[in-house]
Amino acid sequence: MIRARIWLTCAAVHDPVSPVLIKPAVIGWQAQRRQVDLTIERDFKGPELLSRMRGWVTSDVDAVEEVISARAVIKVFDERELVAEFENPEDFEETAAALESEFGDQVSLEKIN
Repeated sequence: MIRARIWLTCAAVHDPVSPVLIKPAVIGWQAQRRQVDLTIERDFKGPELLSRMRGWVTSDVDAVEEVISARAVIKVFDERELVAEFENPEDFEETAAALESEFGDQVSLEKIN
């Protein structure tokens, strides 16, 4: 298995950035007739974290997800980093080439151990 970090170009500073999950999302309720003191903490899934980058990066994150998901699974690794997991080196190479062809230098993958 090959894991690769997903790098996107930041729309504000034009540097490669990769979203990281700092803390889980906290969801609560506001009731109409009473106070509800319940909350749920949950981490984002990989595609959900990628979609949250919409507007913050120069590429269409839906198109990025489509290219990567054709050969890999997008997930949050170690409850923090956005990665793509590939079954074999050929899938990694084909996806990296497809990203370069589609997005130029705006999206890239970096192998991690």
